[in-house]
Amino acid sequence: MKHNNIEKNLGIMGFLIFIIISFGGMTEIIPLFFENDVQQPVTGLKPLGALQLAGRDIYIREGCHVCHTQMIRSLSSDVMRYGNHSIAGEFVYDHPFLWGSKRIGPDLARVGKKYSDDWHKAHFQNPRLLVPFSKMPKYKFLRECLVDESTIDKKMKALRIVGVPYTDDDIKFSKEIVKGKTEEEALISYLQQLGIILKNV
Repeated sequence: MKHNNIEKNLGIMGFLIFIIISFGGMTEIIPLFFENDVQQPVTGLKPLGALQLAGRDIYIREGCHVCHTQMIRSLSSDVMRYGNHSIAGEFVYDHPFLWGSKRIGPDLARVGKKYSDDWHKAHFQNPRLLVPFSKMPKYKFLRECLVDESTIDKKMKALRIVGVPYTDDDIKFSKEIVKGKTEEEALISYLQQLGIILKNV
């Protein structure tokens, strides 16, 4: 079959493109399932606590991951600015993981404990008070909204099914831990733990 015939027939062209992309995807993705480095957590990695998990859900809900990646590339400029490059073992308990390629704001993979709780609170109230050229919107309402504790135990049970090592006690006391906490507190708790394990490696 000549390439002219293929290029004129959209059905055949589409099918062949699908085959080539599928083959390329399989050769890139399938080997990762057999690499221990990808599946094994780094030493000292612990799953998120109940309040941190609630904060991560708020982080996703508000679209923070759209502007802030959590993936430090191995480029020297990234490593000099943010710290050690990201490795898969840091994210084995993340479902979904929040890697990305677009940075409107700084990467947050190693932000844990870099700023105080008070700094984060002020930043959510008005980002431009601390970072004058920030494009980040204000998140004043997070201080007024309480975390919904009704589903946190179900989320932890679901994550345990996919391999996150939550104990029965983690799940049992999860509602008590988040009850009465504001969404701002939950989000700060999540941000404060990001990248602490590998910060000094």
